[in-house]
Amino acid sequence: MLQFSRRTILQGCGVAMALRPSLASATPRETLSVAPIADGIFVAQGRHELSSSANAGHIANLSFVVGDDAIAVIDTGGSARNGEALLAAIRKVSDRPIRYVINTHMHPDHLFGNAPFQAPETIFVGHAKLPMALAARAGRYLATNRTELGPDAIEGTRVIAPTELVATTKILDIGGRTLTLTARKTAHTDNDLTVGDDKTGTLFLGDLLFSGRIPTIDGSIKGWLQVLAELRQEPAARVVPGHGPVSMGWPEGMEAEQHYLETVTTEVRALIKAGKTLEDAVATAARGEKQAWLLFDEFHPRNVSAAFAELEWE
Repeated sequence: MLQFSRRTILQGCGVAMALRPSLASATPRETLSVAPIADGIFVAQGRHELSSSANAGHIANLSFVVGDDAIAVIDTGGSARNGEALLAAIRKVSDRPIRYVINTHMHPDHLFGNAPFQAPETIFVGHAKLPMALAARAGRYLATNRTELGPDAIEGTRVIAPTELVATTKILDIGGRTLTLTARKTAHTDNDLTVGDDKTGTLFLGDLLFSGRIPTIDGSIKGWLQVLAELRQEPAARVVPGHGPVSMGWPEGMEAEQHYLETVTTEVRALIKAGKTLEDAVATAARGEKQAWLLFDEFHPRNVSAAFAELEWE
């Protein structure tokens, strides 16, 4: 198998490596509120909005876990500005070293805040497929973010690929607690990673779980339903969704999302069987779900298109 260093990956997609000093000491231009949800666990809730200059890309839930020896950060936000604000919020809680930055998947709203966390003692961790996914999309992601956020909001934002990869599971020790990282099969994306905290029974699901804001399919709708079925069997005192409240009960927290994905699957399959076109499916499939989800019009047609493309080959 070919091996790619972080430098090779980023140079290959035209993204300059971050050789300048970390932004960690910079004064943040905005602040984030973080909520304690369990012993040593904090979450900054993302906004149910599209990324914009006004929110600096802070649309996803960002978390950190404080151990006796060090801190692990789980997702960093949609821009360097977002990451700076998260780092400042962490430092109000603890001055322990940040040993790990864990990215749950490839989407910019979860990892474009990585740059401010670069430090000699910090290791970036992700799914084994994350580096190649970033290599393929980094240029487009950066261009899109510049358009959505504007040059000021995206200043300092760079793609930071993980150097520690998870192919199946990995245990991280931050002192007095361990985190179990699990690489999931293709679902929301092909590089979804979950994080479980053994001390509190908290499970961080990234974008495998949406609440309030409509789920978005960038992997496999069939795979996503399969992963949800597997996750349902995993005990958790609480879960942290990628988008939604700072924590939710489990497994009841997945019910609305599972219902939406099952409805899309059922109705798209019926349309395909009836000989209907993609255009027919986009216009009619799962339209009854509209009142249940924010940003439905922005993302539901894409979800139906993705489902149609997958299910027509069954």
